Amino acid sequence: MKSNKNLYIVLGIVAVLVIWAISSYNGMVSAEESVAKAWNNVQSQYQRRADLIPNLVNVVKGYATHERETFEAVVAARTKATQITVDPENLTPEKLKEYQEAQGEVGSALGRLLAITENYPDLKANENFKELQAQLEGTENRIAVTRNEFNEEVQKYNVKVRKFPGKIFAMLFGFEPKEGFQAEAGAEHAPKVQF
Repeated sequence: MKSNKNLYIVLGIVAVLVIWAISSYNGMVSAEESVAKAWNNVQSQYQRRADLIPNLVNVVKGYATHERETFEAVVAARTKATQITVDPENLTPEKLKEYQEAQGEVGSALGRLLAITENYPDLKANENFKELQAQLEGTENRIAVTRNEFNEEVQKYNVKVRKFPGKIFAMLFGFEPKEGFQAEAGAEHAPKVQF
């Protein structure tokens, strides 16, 4: 009789441990999937920006035909950025940095393109240009939001795989901490505006 009672106690403890292990594993899978979803949202917003760029370039080209170098820089940066892909399963710091640098080049080239428009008052009044510029500004805001959401998901995931006892299961099942977006070099300094 006593051996049956001990057996039930051992089976109960094993059952609790198995349920806890399954719950921990599933929680890590869910957190990893949230990171992947957030990363896909980031890429979607960058793709939206890449899709808007040719239209914006063409509208500006019609007004500023002698600004060829700037147009070529924008197109080259866009092409480079759209060729770099990062798989959510392989978010290495190196890949993320390469992706971030390419997107930074696009932003810089767009900034030069929009600076050119200051020399063309008729262009600034053009409805197509105003609409494209508004869409681009909205997209830049969406990019910032989705990057922040991605970083939040990465942080939640990293807490799950680094805290004890989850860390044990993370090591057993191959869950590695992930990298989030970092500020670009020099972002801690305010830009100097000179007139």
